[in-house]
Amino acid sequence: MKQVVIIGNGVAGITAARHIRKLSKNGITVISSETPYFYSRTALMYVYMGQLKFEHTKPYEDWFWKKNNINLLFDHAVNLDANNKTVHLNSGRAISYDELIIASGSRSNMPGVRGEGSHGVQALYGYQDLERMEVNTRGVRKAVVIGGGLIGVEMAEMLHTRKIPVTILIREDAFWSNVLPLPEAQMISRHISSHGIELRHNQELDEILADDNGKLVGVRTKDGTHIECDFAGIAIGVHPNVAWLNGSGVQVKKGVLVNEFLETSIPGVYAIGDCVERTYSLAGRKNIEQVWYTARMMGEVVAQTICGRPCKYEPGPWFNSAKFFDIEYQTYGNVPNIINENHGDLYWEHPSGKKAVHLVWNKHDDVFAGVNAFGIRLRHERFDLWLREKKSIGYVIDHMREANFDPEFSKRHEGDIDKNFKKRIATPA
Repeated sequence: MKQVVIIGNGVAGITAARHIRKLSKNGITVISSETPYFYSRTALMYVYMGQLKFEHTKPYEDWFWKKNNINLLFDHAVNLDANNKTVHLNSGRAISYDELIIASGSRSNMPGVRGEGSHGVQALYGYQDLERMEVNTRGVRKAVVIGGGLIGVEMAEMLHTRKIPVTILIREDAFWSNVLPLPEAQMISRHISSHGIELRHNQELDEILADDNGKLVGVRTKDGTHIECDFAGIAIGVHPNVAWLNGSGVQVKKGVLVNEFLETSIPGVYAIGDCVERTYSLAGRKNIEQVWYTARMMGEVVAQTICGRPCKYEPGPWFNSAKFFDIEYQTYGNVPNIINENHGDLYWEHPSGKKAVHLVWNKHDDVFAGVNAFGIRLRHERFDLWLREKKSIGYVIDHMREANFDPEFSKRHEGDIDKNFKKRIATPA
């Protein structure tokens, strides 16, 4: 019986543990110092907002792990001795393994400016960050969120529910315009502002200001603007948590380098989730993808390989989903933030400013390339199939109703989108 050790109890590591147990009687030890039991990290904001209690974020009862013979070890990996197949822990313990899965996740990026260590300045990634935020926002009169994107809008919404005035600083012309095409980014900017959030575009942090006791009192931007605040949320992305692997022999660039089977440069050592950087290309996908569902898929794939059923990681067409306050967002395929001359595109926006669809296709063959949807729910399986089968944009438009996943009796907009598409191709730009 092999001993499998997993570093990290996020969705990647726990999915691997569960599927290894389904397929084998291997010994399984999961090591993490974040929380004793697996929880849903994406639900943290709802705990802060009072919509959930922390225990509600745990998908499995605490007895589940013992019943399934999965050993959970509340400790922190500090060093890997690959030659002796041993993981050294912060407690001083050394754990031996036959096969190792690195699922050590990410760490929040910090801006690298003066004053970032001041009291009241923090990022939001894991449970300890949530605890810090509970303490750091007590009695706060004004908050600033530095950076946009998904973490930034989550922090703004969390603070807003506690009636804390919030200013968001972003470097771009519109919210998340480094990812979204400008019409969508502008719509989201308007929507965030409509909730009473002060959104300042084209602003970049220069310095975090603190008093003589090291407590935050404000921030200064690169154009010299001074903004008073007593809480600053840092939302400028994350990076793979791989520094602890220095000297281990595991090859690392930005993330842990893996092949198609998610195996590292050392046989018997695998990596999955946020900490991974693929050494091979997949069409339409980045080599580092730090999203929940890719972590889950990697966990399933690596379990197959470890249990003697070698399986390549092939996630298929890109997709993702998020929420900007009360506008739900979905994307399938690839919709670049700047539409180039090789693409045709159709952008439709509802007069309410809370619904939009952006369709993109390849001009040379009319093959559908991707869609962004806001405020309209789309069926993943439909768009995944159309992308895999390289359906034409005309086919996608004609079958949009099949892909709608809005609740029964919701107002439908496929007819309006179709009318706009026919007008677009009749009078090309």
